Amino acid sequence: MTRVHISADMASVALGADALADAFADAGCAVVRTGSRGLFSIEPLVEIETPEGRIGYGPVAPGDVAAILRGDHPNRLGPVDQLPFFAKQQRFTFARCGVNDPLDLAAYACSGGWRGLAAARGIAPQAVVDAIKASGLRGRGGAGFPTGIKWQTVLAAQADEKFIVCNADEGDSGTFADRMLMEGDPYCLIEGMAIAGHAVGAGHGYIYIRSEYPFAIRTMEAAILRAAREIAPFTLEVRVGAGAYVCGEETALLDSIEGKRGQVRAKPPLPAISGLFGKPTVINNVLSLAAVPFILAHGPEAYAAVGFGHYRDRVRIFRTRIDEALGRAGGEP
Repeated sequence: MTRVHISADMASVALGADALADAFADAGCAVVRTGSRGLFSIEPLVEIETPEGRIGYGPVAPGDVAAILRGDHPNRLGPVDQLPFFAKQQRFTFARCGVNDPLDLAAYACSGGWRGLAAARGIAPQAVVDAIKASGLRGRGGAGFPTGIKWQTVLAAQADEKFIVCNADEGDSGTFADRMLMEGDPYCLIEGMAIAGHAVGAGHGYIYIRSEYPFAIRTMEAAILRAAREIAPFTLEVRVGAGAYVCGEETALLDSIEGKRGQVRAKPPLPAISGLFGKPTVINNVLSLAAVPFILAHGPEAYAAVGFGHYRDRVRIFRTRIDEALGRAGGEP
């Protein structure tokens, strides 16, 4: 039986992915629903398993199934990860999106899942926080605050209960990265939150998702149930926002989880000291928490070698060369 892979991402479905999946199922194929690879100009996209690997066709329609299975459809793309759009990318957080069935625990484990959590639980909480500091990870929701400093504050706080909160409100126009990660690789976020829980001594977490993301809500709720044994004794639940833009601000989000009207709280106290229900709370964006498993599995140096740190090194080299060209010892160019 021919196996085919078709995205179940909300944007892919809007472009006709469900009808395409039904057509392949009717043709006798085994259909695997994945997240999206992220290039919607080729959606609806289907990838056919062949002896040469997964071969993509897109955009295609339900009426194209016969030609695709024969291998003579004009929109044959070849291996999708070799397309110029993807070939020049280094994927870390989104490495599994569009590749795995998002709810397949075995596929997640086979592609490196849970290694970060195992590594974290094999060392002391302070060592985990130190690894996050050394990685240079900053808040990826836009504020850019050093994640390790936030975790250190919560770890040091004395309390009988602490919480991990994921801000998945993502209310700004044109944003979609959080949604795509939650729909395409929910266990990555779950693993990151479980690592955070171990690092600061929190036993429970909340994922606050905006109500306009029904696919992400459904996927995260299903993933939490399936992953309960993997992350125990840490526990998680989804809280759904009611469409208030202000709840994308972290303290208003905390009020909303507590069942109050979402309003921005005055600081201090910081949420890391007195956050959810007055307890020390880590609040991070989806992509911040989803980066954590990679850091623990591969080491902070591997993460620090890319992104902003890599950019900073290039700027330093560039400035040095300018200084040399101008015959001066240093300083701003």
